[in-house]
Amino acid sequence: MLKTLNPTRPRAIEDLLNAELIAKLDPLDLSSKRVFFGKLKGERRSKKRGQSVEFADHRGYVSGDDIRHIDWNIFARLDQLFLKLFLEEEDLSLSIVIDCTASADCGEPGKFLFMQKAAMALGYIGLINLNRVTCTAMGDSEGSLVSVLRDMRGRRRTHDLARWICSLSPTGADSGSPATSPGPLSFTAPDRPLSTFSFKDAAERIAMSRRGKGVMLVFSDFFFKEGYEEGLRRLVGRGYDVFAIQVLSPQELDPSILGDLRLKDVEDGDMAEITVSAPLLKRYKANLAAYCQQLAAFCAQREMTLLTVRSDTPIDVLVLDYLRKRGVVK
Repeated sequence: MLKTLNPTRPRAIEDLLNAELIAKLDPLDLSSKRVFFGKLKGERRSKKRGQSVEFADHRGYVSGDDIRHIDWNIFARLDQLFLKLFLEEEDLSLSIVIDCTASADCGEPGKFLFMQKAAMALGYIGLINLNRVTCTAMGDSEGSLVSVLRDMRGRRRTHDLARWICSLSPTGADSGSPATSPGPLSFTAPDRPLSTFSFKDAAERIAMSRRGKGVMLVFSDFFFKEGYEEGLRRLVGRGYDVFAIQVLSPQELDPSILGDLRLKDVEDGDMAEITVSAPLLKRYKANLAAYCQQLAAFCAQREMTLLTVRSDTPIDVLVLDYLRKRGVVK
């Protein structure tokens, strides 16, 4: 699929979040299928019993319990000792991973811009609810395997997150030459810098650096020549619910180009010459559907959640509809 020659790049927070979207995000909070026990006391109510100001239940007193928690009103009425139990507030980590490889810089609307806006929206939800937010870019234009903005917390960090997201650009994005995505079928590209990015190595580094427990959202097209399997295996577990958000452009899902083409893979330079015909496009769509189904099955077998979304999906629909139904936000 042909790269967009002049992709839109966000320059400020207003290009990522508008006032209307912020109003829709403010009532939301992050959620998870698991109970997380963080190192800091936060805004999250846990099933774990602890010490706070919110009463939860009573239980009978046993020898060794702290007598300061005895409910003396019940003792006065029943002549029995009962302990007050309180809800403990716990911290939740939100880890957002953005694919900055060259294939992300394709499509109209651009896949990379969609990932930036989605990451900003979800990071904003995490920050305003006092969760710990970490954002990681994989394979950016600076040649970094991973680039990290770690442990942000509170609404005041919103602009820090926006500046960091706006500073990202995909591998080779500034080379000025058109390029193609390395998906099931790609369309034309002259010479440009090639990527040596390894999803497996990046995922291993991300997994080893994670702190606490929480939710991880990985935004990518998952078009890696090496495959996505080893990378995703390294992200599973370690106390995190992993959500894989596969972003595909409308042109990848339904290409309309025909004729004789000379193809060059944007990330490793592999060349091929083909004639694009209606039967070939039909086969391409079948291969793409099979690829997405295999990715979904792989994630399901490892208790990860996969969501495949078009890059022209409104961000409020992504968050309020798709991700809410899958339990990421509430």
